Amino acid sequence: MRAGRSQLEPAAFVFILNLCFYSSFQLSDLQVCQLCKGTVLNGTEVSRFCSLAAGRIEGRCCVRNDNASDPERVIVGLDLSNCLLSHVGDLQGASTAVIVDLSLNPIANISNTTFQGFVDLNSTILPADLPCPGGNASWERVEVRDGNRLCEGQKDLCNQTRHMSIDCPANSLCAPYGPGFFECSCAGNHHGYKCLREGEFPALQVIAPLGASTVVISFLLWFTQRRHVKSL
Repeated sequence: MRAGRSQLEPAAFVFILNLCFYSSFQLSDLQVCQLCKGTVLNGTEVSRFCSLAAGRIEGRCCVRNDNASDPERVIVGLDLSNCLLSHVGDLQGASTAVIVDLSLNPIANISNTTFQGFVDLNSTILPADLPCPGGNASWERVEVRDGNRLCEGQKDLCNQTRHMSIDCPANSLCAPYGPGFFECSCAGNHHGYKCLREGEFPALQVIAPLGASTVVISFLLWFTQRRHVKSL
């Protein structure tokens, strides 16, 4: 009976560790909705978008309403307007947003990487003295209205064939990665550094050692904990 318990405890530890990681990941996504007190107000751009998109309001976010019990809570709108923000931190929890409103804030500047990965972002509202994310050239339309800068229609930096011979290596495809950004991914059966290797990707050889190392680390943590408890 004792041996059976010893075999189950490491597995239970790994399960709990993964559960905690998943829960913390969900929490970090929702924390961006609490960067400012209150909720999205009626009549704002995000509120109007949320109504048209049949979403639901959670804090300062509009969340996709595919399923009321959806554990992912996909954020499609973020309203941090009039929040007295002097700087903008990590917004990656809202990287799925279609609209972001940062207007009416004393923001001095925004990092170039703040909206990296926001591939669905189609509308950004900023204080008038700030440039659009990725530069004004990264948007179809840029307009200053009522003291705000409106950036609409994120441009795709990749050409129609999804190839960029200047910046992406051969045997790769270009994909947008947020305003002013793109990423290159290997095409077909190419892989490795600069997509120079051809053939089936050795998934088993790569994943197996990673899985084994995870099990070993989990077991060492469990074993260390047990020794510590016994020493007490």
